[in-house]
Amino acid sequence: MSVELPLWRALTGYRVLTMGYAVLLFVSTPDRFERPWVAAGFLAVLCGWTLATLPRVFSAERCTKRFLGIDLTIAVTGILLTPLADAQAQQADGATLPSIWAAGSVLAFALKGGWRWAAFASSFVAVANIVQRGEPSRDTFHAVLLVWIASIAIGYVVEVARASERTLARALEIEAATRERERLARDIHDSVLQVLAMVQRRGAAIGGEAAELGRMAGEQEIALRTLVSRGAPPVSGGAARDAASPAVGTVDTGEEAADGPGGCDLRSLLARHAGPRVTLSEPGAPVVLPARAARELAAAVGAALDNVARHAGDGARAWILIEDWPDEVVVTVRDDGPGIAEGRLVQAEGEGRLGVALSIRGRLRDLGGTAELISVPGQGAEVELRVPRVPSAKPPRVPGPGRTARGPDTSAETDAREASRGKADGG
Repeated sequence: MSVELPLWRALTGYRVLTMGYAVLLFVSTPDRFERPWVAAGFLAVLCGWTLATLPRVFSAERCTKRFLGIDLTIAVTGILLTPLADAQAQQADGATLPSIWAAGSVLAFALKGGWRWAAFASSFVAVANIVQRGEPSRDTFHAVLLVWIASIAIGYVVEVARASERTLARALEIEAATRERERLARDIHDSVLQVLAMVQRRGAAIGGEAAELGRMAGEQEIALRTLVSRGAPPVSGGAARDAASPAVGTVDTGEEAADGPGGCDLRSLLARHAGPRVTLSEPGAPVVLPARAARELAAAVGAALDNVARHAGDGARAWILIEDWPDEVVVTVRDDGPGIAEGRLVQAEGEGRLGVALSIRGRLRDLGGTAELISVPGQGAEVELRVPRVPSAKPPRVPGPGRTARGPDTSAETDAREASRGKADGG
């Protein structure tokens, strides 16, 4: 049951009770009306409208803007007709023709649209009360202020209740999805993953074409484990490549990745590159960036891995490290290949090969970030990609090719990077 439903039911009862109260005031003191026919005519319209529109205040869906407008008009009209029916109404404090029924119109606005709608409707009722009084007294201002503040407070509570209900519904959806994923993970682990692991071992033992099948089975095992454990849509890099480029993943901009309300989780875009020869180290929490920044950064990582596949050799391995800092996101791609010879990047740019200059540095420069390449011959290469969470107004200076100067690292950065390098040395 919706958290709003009891509030709408309470409003329905309030309108009926206050309608009866307004009629009772008229019947109990008929002498104070110089023109009782005006009061009787308005109360007849009020009773007919209230009873005929009871279904309109059963829920927010039935309570339309047209109904709210007519309801508020009747309340304001009744307030302004009070001096016509009771000439003494402007000299002495007393109840208006609709009395406290008018507050029900304001409460309907609060339940339908929140505190802003409540402030809008209560302002009209406040002006009508001040106008009909002629010379407003302190009691009039107190009553007006009470209705105005109370309606806004109720509208705010309704907005909070709606937000809480949406959060609860989302949490229930996530819990149901998590349970289903855990059930699938158990079933898949007991069947498919065991078969893929056996194919990988047997293929490596037999050798030849069977070894290639074993390698592909290993990649699919990793992709499937990632899918059932995190729910991300990883795509195996090795299965999508042909045999001519067997080392690591290909460039993928991640256009098909789902964007959340606050951006895109970088981990889901980079998970597709993980495989037997590519190790991904990531934080436990989502690394959220704007969708465009996340896709461009993932594309730069894919370009770096392509360079590893083409230039580091068939047996080269690569490591991807994601570091999530408050002011920036750092992704490091490292390989254990032969490294880049001194001046090779300058020579490649002179020959028109602009992979590093455009695919990596160009993308990072457009995002307001930097791309640093460090390579020592015989010790592999390392590409460090930095993307600020808030893009800088001035594009950063593009580092020159080859080994670049670096600023001092924090201790946390140093520990994370050394852990990544330790994996490479031990692999």
